[in-house]
Amino acid sequence: MKFEELPIPEPVLRAIAEAGFSACTPIQEQTLPITLTGTDIAGQAQTGTGKTAAFLISLFTRLLANKHPSHQPRALILAPTRELVVQIEADAKQLGAHCGFAVQAIYGGVDYMKQKNALLDGADIIVGTPGRLIDYLKQKIYSLKDIEVLVIDEADRMFDLGFIADLRFILRRLPPFEKRQNMMFSATLNPRVMELAYEFMNSPTKVSVTPESMTAERVEQLLFHCSRKEKFSLLLGLLRRDGMARTMIFINTKREAEHLHNLLNANGFPCKVISGDVEQRKRMKILDDFKDGSLPILIATDVASRGLHIDGVSHVINYDLPQDCEDYVHRIGRTARAGAEGKAISLADEDGAFFLEAIEEYIKAKIPTEWADDDLYVLDYVRTARPKRVQDIKRDKPGGSRDAGKSRRPTSGPPKKATPAAVKPPAAALSGEAPKKKPRRRKKKTTPAGDNAQPPQNQ
Repeated sequence: MKFEELPIPEPVLRAIAEAGFSACTPIQEQTLPITLTGTDIAGQAQTGTGKTAAFLISLFTRLLANKHPSHQPRALILAPTRELVVQIEADAKQLGAHCGFAVQAIYGGVDYMKQKNALLDGADIIVGTPGRLIDYLKQKIYSLKDIEVLVIDEADRMFDLGFIADLRFILRRLPPFEKRQNMMFSATLNPRVMELAYEFMNSPTKVSVTPESMTAERVEQLLFHCSRKEKFSLLLGLLRRDGMARTMIFINTKREAEHLHNLLNANGFPCKVISGDVEQRKRMKILDDFKDGSLPILIATDVASRGLHIDGVSHVINYDLPQDCEDYVHRIGRTARAGAEGKAISLADEDGAFFLEAIEEYIKAKIPTEWADDDLYVLDYVRTARPKRVQDIKRDKPGGSRDAGKSRRPTSGPPKKATPAAVKPPAAALSGEAPKKKPRRRKKKTTPAGDNAQPPQNQ
């Protein structure tokens, strides 16, 4: 289906053409005829199939049809993560370039007053995470009484991250559900999400695209079984064999992500880490470097597994298999987006093998297994080339000896500051008394000076 066949306003069609979109994706083809009429919808589709464009086109169409001046927001888009909020804001500005609406992203970790002033100046469309939106709402910086369109993206992730209480707080302050259009999109729609949909939406139509296959068709999946000690050596071999130009490596914990980051950089593979502890501005800078190709490898926890659209990701590596089987679908969905091809490689160690059965049952497919040859295991340069002791470093220096690393007592200590007692006044040299010598290591016995005592000679 072509976009021109649908009742889409001309400003939106012009922005769609400028973005390079010509035909609808399966989720867009099934949802747009419903949402363009103002009907509520709950859509389920594979990640990377165009859900964001589907609800943005419907949102702009409704706002353009009901023109009335309002200083308060007219549309609200809720997302679980900051990265997803930034991505939706960028897509909204692209598809709404000729509509004349002000789009504002609201999320934590960045300038608080800048976002506050943007809301005071007036924003037609707000894209945000629940936490900071509630903060500004309690301060009465903005109002939700004029909301005409509500979008909840990645609704199942709202439950996983504990946002359900904040989500209900916001939804209860919106106009009645029959006076607004509600759209809910996610890669998975479980019973909890549908309960939320039936509570706050107006008899939504449920649309599912290819539910038999949870993963994207163009993703080539591969699984390697290895021990925990051999996993990094196998990773080095895979990176060198496949020549991965733009790779995302997912890991379960922030501590292990930092450790893997240090090992890869020491072995000549430049990479950076995105996790919940990284400052928001730094996270956005890392993502920009990864998008423009200056950063070849990105290590991430599950904070980056949802909603990030990065063109050209050739490989996704599950260094750790996720404990939640749904996270596996979202992780490998970072590649093969919008019809492209990609490869997803998973490494199953002693712990990860326990999660494999649940993942394969969830995706309704068996992950192909490949057994690595001995040549694929590459020695860690850091562990093989790094000296184990400080003595080894001193011994290897030019002119060094086997005794060079042994500790020795210094022959002379650091210079000490002179004290008044140690300074000999000029008159003492003319007197008949012998001056007291400065003690070194031990005090030497002195004999009383007689009448024939000579003054000390200058040395």
